[in-house]
Amino acid sequence: MRAIGVWSAVVVASALLVGGAWWARTRADDGAAGSATAAAGRPTPVEVAPVQRRALQQRRTLTGTLEAAAAFVVAPKVGGRVERIAVDLGDPVQRGQVVAELDDAELRQAEAEAQAELAVAEARRTAADKSLEIAERNFTRVRGLSERGMASDQELDTVRAAKLEGEAAVAVAKAQVTRARAALRAAQVRRAYTRVVAEWPQGDEQRVVAARFADEGATLDANDPLLSIVDLDEVVVVVFATERDYAALAPGQAVELSTDAYPGERFEGRVERIAPVFSEQSRQARVELRAPNPDGRLRPGMFVRASTVLAELSQATVVPEDALVQRDGETVVFVVSPDGSTVSQRPVSVGIRDGDVVAVEGEGIEGRVVTLGQQALHDGAPIVIPAEPGSGAET
Repeated sequence: MRAIGVWSAVVVASALLVGGAWWARTRADDGAAGSATAAAGRPTPVEVAPVQRRALQQRRTLTGTLEAAAAFVVAPKVGGRVERIAVDLGDPVQRGQVVAELDDAELRQAEAEAQAELAVAEARRTAADKSLEIAERNFTRVRGLSERGMASDQELDTVRAAKLEGEAAVAVAKAQVTRARAALRAAQVRRAYTRVVAEWPQGDEQRVVAARFADEGATLDANDPLLSIVDLDEVVVVVFATERDYAALAPGQAVELSTDAYPGERFEGRVERIAPVFSEQSRQARVELRAPNPDGRLRPGMFVRASTVLAELSQATVVPEDALVQRDGETVVFVVSPDGSTVSQRPVSVGIRDGDVVAVEGEGIEGRVVTLGQQALHDGAPIVIPAEPGSGAET
């Protein structure tokens, strides 16, 4: 009997414990539900920004590198040892200026030999002319005697052959003189090539030395590079456009250039050329911009940013890009009610962007829009707009 009483006490105690636990859990769940219900009814703190009506430009900034508008390499047309270089890095160069001189000793000797050969050829021509003159006189005399029967046909044939031989000798002598004169002219030209001249076919009359590839005393072969000379009155900016921007670019389009070398300054330029094909590796197209550079401050090799207007609206509804959210597959904004207590969910279509603002179209987009805190909002949700520091109470 005593054992039965003990087991009864254990069962009662267990029942009391289970019941107490159930009662405590029920109270906790009721409290949580009540807290959630209370939280659902509280206004959501948000940040807002005004809706603007103004002109808007869609700008795109592309990065690229400056190149010289024109560049060429000065190289000697003949080989030789460099005796003098008249210009150095950064020096201005005039069109037709002698920028270097090579040792011309061998070519000077070759010119002297060519002059001597010409003198010999001219002496031979003089001798041939005299011989022909004598042969012509003999032919004239013998022909007259032959006509009077005082000279035989054989004598006439002999002087005629001498005359023809003299004429041939004169022709050969003339050819030798012409060849000797050509050889002398070639020797003079080759010697003149030892004076290396900077010549370019078009453009301005003055350019700048961009690089120097040899020093005085160096031996160069023909066409070895000596100097690089560039035109800096204009510079070319090479950028690469993606498929998204390609269609909005056109030759003559204005661009604004900036570089870290001159913080805060802007340089004007224009689109010059657009490649008709894209690179298969980068899926980008080469675009060349051109900018005037009268003071020479922009230098080839500089990294630059090129900003241009791709699209423009004269009057648009503009909101911060942070105001856009996605709900049920569409883009919406939350418009704040005039008294600032609730919001209305408005679907919008998105237009051009400029930095952190975007043009939108939709019904009822005016006043203010929510830019932070939209995740907890729905159409008609209550909100509270915290007051800015120093502005007083909440709105």
